[in-house]
Amino acid sequence: MKRSADTIVVNATVEMTTASLRTVVAKAKQLAGRDQRGRYRVDTADVVNRMISRFLLEKDFESFVQNTENYKSIIVPGKMVC
Repeated sequence: MKRSADTIVVNATVEMTTASLRTVVAKAKQLAGRDQRGRYRVDTADVVNRMISRFLLEKDFESFVQNTENYKSIIVPGKMVC
């Protein structure tokens, strides 16, 4: 994943399907493998973070946010944005 010098870390709440989360956790554990005690040594929350960040960078989130049409179902004029 390429990172430009002008990226920042944003902590946000992200809605995703439970199937996506299960897949990320299962694949992370599969790739990390078990240690001598049979435990997985992988931070699955960090893997989710990195997967989402990679997706946003590779799938051109910057262009997506430039398009005003993408805001219309989220922001209603005169109402609180949540």
